[in-house]
Formats: sequence, C-alpha cells, structure tokens
Amino acid sequence: MNKHLQQLIEVANLDKGIDLLEPKIAQIKTKLNRILKEKEKKEQEIFQIEEENAELLLRNKNTQTMIEEIAIRLEQIAKKHNEVKSERELKALVIEEELAKEQLTKANQDIEDIEKIQETKKQKLIELQEGIKELQSEIEAEEKEVAKEVGLVEAEQEKLYVKRQELYALLDQKLAIFYEKIRNWAKNTSIVPVKKQACGGCFIRINDRIYAEVKQSNDIVNCPHCGRILYIENA
Repeated sequence: MNKHLQQLIEVANLDKGIDLLEPKIAQIKTKLNRILKEKEKKEQEIFQIEEENAELLLRNKNTQTMIEEIAIRLEQIAKKHNEVKSERELKALVIEEELAKEQLTKANQDIEDIEKIQETKKQKLIELQEGIKELQSEIEAEEKEVAKEVGLVEAEQEKLYVKRQELYALLDQKLAIFYEKIRNWAKNTSIVPVKKQACGGCFIRINDRIYAEVKQSNDIVNCPHCGRILYIENA
C-alpha cells in the first residue's frame, strides 16, 4: 500500500477513535444531567409558588383593607339608626347593613380560603426544598464519579491525540490539507474501503478503471461520486 495512504488511514483511524470517545463522555454524564434537570424542575416549581404566594399576600392585604372599610361602614350605619326619621330611611339602612354584612362574610371567607391555600403552598415548598437538598447530595456524589470516569476517557483521548499529532506531522503538507478539506464534511468517513467495487462512503459502484487504480495503491484515489479517499482493505 502507498506509504502516504497508509499514513492517512492511520491518522483517520485515530481521528475516529478520538471522536468516538465523545459519546462515551456524554453517556457518563447522562445520570448527572437527569438529576440536574430534576433539581431545575423543582427550583422552577419553587419560583412559581413564590410568585403565587406574592399574589396571595397582595390579595390577603387587599381583603383585610376591605374588611376594615366594611367595619367602618357598619359602625357608620349603626350610628345612622339613631338618626332615622322614617320607615323608608330605616328600610334603606337595613338593606345597606345587610349588604355590608354579606360583603364582610364573603371577605372573611376569602381570607380563610387564602390562608388554606397559603398553608398548602407552604407544605409544598417544604417538600420541594427537602427534595432539592436530597438531589444536591446526589449531584455532589455523582459529580465526583463523573469527574473520575470522564478523566479516564479524556486521558485516553489525550493519548490518541498525541499519537495522532505525531503521525500527522509525518504527512505531506499538501496531503494533510487535502485530508482536512474532506474531513470537514465527511467527518469519520473521509477515508473508506472499497467493498464489492463500491465506495464505502456513498455506496455507489465505481468503474473498472478507478477500481484498478485503487487496487494498485500507487496513488491517492478519490471516489468519483463523493470525493472520499478510497483504499482496499488488507491491500
């Protein structure tokens, strides 16, 4: 096999090995990412509850103000009873008093309902905060494990990268640039074997002349259809 082609194949295999370790790192982080998302979800729930609690506090304050206003009005109505001069005035005053009392009853009921909701949300907040605390402990333990496992993978990547750089330095400069141009779009299928007289990248059959050139392995031969570099395995 052509010396330059052999070097290219070795570099391409190392590139592939380095790239294939990335999904392994992502897989190692899967559990940690799941726990982090779960924690984030609980934090969002807490944020939502705190916003709702702020609205409830405002409702409670406004209702308390309404109760105070109604109480003052009832006091005023009570004083007016002594000033009533006719049956008609008394009837109007009684109606006004009954409406005020109904409003007061409703306002007090609203306060009671708000306080029940606040209590429920308070308990929910406690549950969420305890859940976050437990998740944080899991996260810290998982981060240590992930750091250790990722460190091993990255060390393996570094070894491959160093070896790759050593081999890459031996490549003809023009050939190295040519390879990088193909790798920019073909990634780890930049250099592919020919199988059953078809390109191992685009899987289109190549003609007899190109196939013969690839078999001879004297020069770098590209697939006429996709441009990938071709070789014969075990050639």
